[in-house]
Amino acid sequence: MTLSIFNTLSRRPEPFEPLEPGHVRMYVCGMTVYDLCHLGHARSMLAFDVVQRWLKASGYRVTYVRNVTDIDDKIIARALKNGETITTLTNRMIDALHQDADALGIERPTFEPRATEYVPQMLDIIRRLEDKGLAYRVEGGDVNYAVRKFPGYGKLSGKSLDDLRAGERVAVDDGKQDPLDFVLWKGAKVDEPPEAQWESAYGAGRPGWHIECSAMSCQMLGETFDIHGGGADLQFPHHENEIAQSEGASGKPLARFWMHNGFVRVDNEKMSKSLGNFFTIREVLEKYDAETVRFFILRAHYRSALNYSDVHLDDARAALKRLYTALSLVSVEPVVTIDWSHPFAQRFRAAMDEDFGTPEAVAVLFDLASEINRSKDAALAGLLRALGGTLGLLQIDPAAYLQGGGAAAGGLGEATIQALIADRAAAKAAKNFTEADRIRQDLLAQGVVLKDSATGTTWERS
Repeated sequence: MTLSIFNTLSRRPEPFEPLEPGHVRMYVCGMTVYDLCHLGHARSMLAFDVVQRWLKASGYRVTYVRNVTDIDDKIIARALKNGETITTLTNRMIDALHQDADALGIERPTFEPRATEYVPQMLDIIRRLEDKGLAYRVEGGDVNYAVRKFPGYGKLSGKSLDDLRAGERVAVDDGKQDPLDFVLWKGAKVDEPPEAQWESAYGAGRPGWHIECSAMSCQMLGETFDIHGGGADLQFPHHENEIAQSEGASGKPLARFWMHNGFVRVDNEKMSKSLGNFFTIREVLEKYDAETVRFFILRAHYRSALNYSDVHLDDARAALKRLYTALSLVSVEPVVTIDWSHPFAQRFRAAMDEDFGTPEAVAVLFDLASEINRSKDAALAGLLRALGGTLGLLQIDPAAYLQGGGAAAGGLGEATIQALIADRAAAKAAKNFTEADRIRQDLLAQGVVLKDSATGTTWERS
């Protein structure tokens, strides 16, 4: 089966083949680093982490670029509010981003360019757009993009210029020739720090938000590349404007496939900092272990909305433990290379090849676990772990995971639990079954389940 990807540009699934045989070039819009990442950011990073993992599992070499926006209105405002430099703020937030992504098992992209490193390339694109009549200067040092002069504007979002004009608000006079036009270069403001300014042919200033991705993607992957991704909220206007800038300057298609992940929702509203209904990755990881959070996100298809609640995360934790329980039943045989002709592997591949269908792929993992529960087949357990590994799951020692309980740090320590198990064994040997039962119930009340067998007593967290 050939990999099929839903292309936002064509609004339908399309068979995927990279421009360069065997090599996929992918660009994904990353974070604006003025604050800690929330679960919506985790959803986007995880979606494209799975994309690049599956592409690699399918035999492709992947060049994955995910940018960092380290100059922006919000960044400047936050740095001034904190009384720190922009560089200090953004370096601290980039470190936090890496810590959070690493905790969730998100592999680092091949390249992670920062916007401030590519200002010359941005200015070059702006110059080319101005030469073609697609950009114009206004008083104050701004340079704007003339949207109506780019014939393809709206092709990604499906919005016509007339529709956009019908929904626009009355704007103050900002020098735009048309309310739809957007800024490419912002003239320096007197209240902005010197580190937020670059010299240019247009005077001192800084780039607009949209131009940075055009510059970084084209510089690092070429003027046309395979996949461009990001959250659904970026489809318009950010990605639409990227197309206008990049294709306006080069005359070539920017990306062949456009992918957009769905929102995380809380009480039927999109999770966002502007609404104040967000949970940082760190806040969630205080209550749930990282693999549970990863599993919770991957059980939903990347394009669908994801509803956040403790109930859903508790359910994900219980479901993930069922997979680890199956692995704990046998000595797992390591699998170096997956036999894709195996019926379970074939089903898993078919699911993933259909637009990275993680819900169906996870269902295959549960069917495989059920078979392991029945047969105690070590080879199947190895296959379960290997298939889970293509999603970044099931790589922890089963006993360690089950004894960790899929919960954040806290509760009784292992040494204390083992001591109580020994006390219980001594009570049973002395035929003090009342005391033995009390110890079992006390442990259960603290989230520790004992399992007796002919070979002894094991435990896991509930």
